[in-house]
Amino acid sequence: MSRPRVLVARLDSFGDVLVAGPAVRAVAAGASHVTMLCGPQGAPAADLLPGVDRVRVWAAPWVTETARPIDDTVLDEFRRLVAEERPDEAVVLTSFHQSPLPLALLLRLAGVPRVSGASVDHPGALLDVRLRPGEDLPEDLPEPERALRIAAAAGFRLPPEDDGRLVVRHDAVAPPSVAGLERYVVVHPGASVPARSWPESHHRELVAAYAERGVPVVVTGSPGERDLAAAVAGDTAVDLGGRTTPAELAAVLAGAEVVVVGNTGPAHLAAAVGAPIVSLFSPVVPAVKWAPYAPLVEILGDQAAPCRLSRARECPVAGHPCLSTVRTEDVLAAHGRLLDRASRMEPRSLRSAPEGAA
Repeated sequence: MSRPRVLVARLDSFGDVLVAGPAVRAVAAGASHVTMLCGPQGAPAADLLPGVDRVRVWAAPWVTETARPIDDTVLDEFRRLVAEERPDEAVVLTSFHQSPLPLALLLRLAGVPRVSGASVDHPGALLDVRLRPGEDLPEDLPEPERALRIAAAAGFRLPPEDDGRLVVRHDAVAPPSVAGLERYVVVHPGASVPARSWPESHHRELVAAYAERGVPVVVTGSPGERDLAAAVAGDTAVDLGGRTTPAELAAVLAGAEVVVVGNTGPAHLAAAVGAPIVSLFSPVVPAVKWAPYAPLVEILGDQAAPCRLSRARECPVAGHPCLSTVRTEDVLAAHGRLLDRASRMEPRSLRSAPEGAA
C-alpha cells in the first residue's frame, strides 16, 4: 500500500508549531509527503521542523486578527491551496481550548477525503477520526504529547529510535558577537502578552547581576522587541533584539549555558535545541501543558496565584505578583541548580524523553 500525502495543520503561533514537531515527525514516518499548513506567525517555526516537505501559509479568520471578509474569495483561495498540495488526508492539531471543526469543514469542501482531530463538540461528518478531550486526551497532557496522540489516532507513530523530544534543524550559526564567547547566558525579556512578562526592571537587574559575576549575557528579542532588548541589555550585554533569524536564534540558544525566558515561542525553541531553561512562567495558562518540554527546566513564578488559568492577556491582579515576586536571586539560584543537574546527567539523557512522555 502506498504511503499517503498528508497535510498537517497548526494555525496559530511560533511556539504552538514548535510543540507540534514530534507529531509532524510521526506523520512523516508514515507519509510520502508532508505539507505543514500554518498561519503567518507559525510558518517560520515550521521551516525549522524535520519531516516537513513544504510549508504553506494561510491566515485562518478564526485564529488571526484580520480585516478580510469571510467570503467566497477566502474559500476559493483555500481550495486552490489544497488542490496544489493534493493531500490524501489531513491531521488537524489543536490545543485544548481550540476546535478543529472550522478547518475540517473547509478541508471537506476542498475535497480532502480523510480528516483527523480532537473535538469536544460532535463533529458529524467533518472528522473521520475524532479524539475526545478529557477521555482520549487527559487534561494534564503536555502539548507535544497531545499532538502525538492525535497523530497516533490518525495512524501515525514515531519510529522506535525517535525519543519524542522537540527538535529543530541546525543549519545556521550564531552571529560573530556571540560565536566568539566561551560562555554566556541568554536573557529573552519579551513575551506575546503583558500577563506573561517578568518586569523589565527585573530583567535589567538580572543582566547587571550576571555582569558583576563576570558572566556574559546575550539579550534576544523579536523585531518588535528591539526597544525592550536594548533597554535590558544596556551597556553590559550583547543586544541581539530583532537581529536574528529563527534559525540563527536557535544557534544562539543552543550555545547558552542557561536561557532565562518567559512563556513564549523562544522558550520552546530553547527546549528544541537542548538548552537548560529558567522558565519565568505566569500561571494564566497551565505549566503542565505549556512549560518548556525538556529535561533541564526550572519553573519560577507563583503557579497558585489568583490569575491562575485565567488566560488573561493583561494581568488581572494589581502588581502582577505571580512574576514580579520572582527575584534576581531566585533566577541565579535556579541557574545553579540547572548546572548541578546537568553535571550529573549522561549527555544523551539531555535528549531523552521525560518521565511519562509518549
